[in-house]
Amino acid sequence: MSREARERGFHDIISNKPVKIGEELDVTVTEISRKGDGITRVKGFVVFIPNTKPGDKVKIKITNVRPNYAIAQII
Repeated sequence: MSREARERGFHDIISNKPVKIGEELDVTVTEISRKGDGITRVKGFVVFIPNTKPGDKVKIKITNVRPNYAIAQII
């Protein structure tokens, strides 16, 4: 394992984000971003979902987790 991968893994452990890459969730889109993506929140953590709008109830898969937000796709 590379040093970078170890550090990234350690960061994920100490950050305690409520979502993980590959996790599947049933959510309701509550907001829209400035770029037009739907937004939901998981324990206050923002998740952007392209091609959705407020009120949509969708099943998503987390595809990317950043320090302050995550990105998901509809499945």
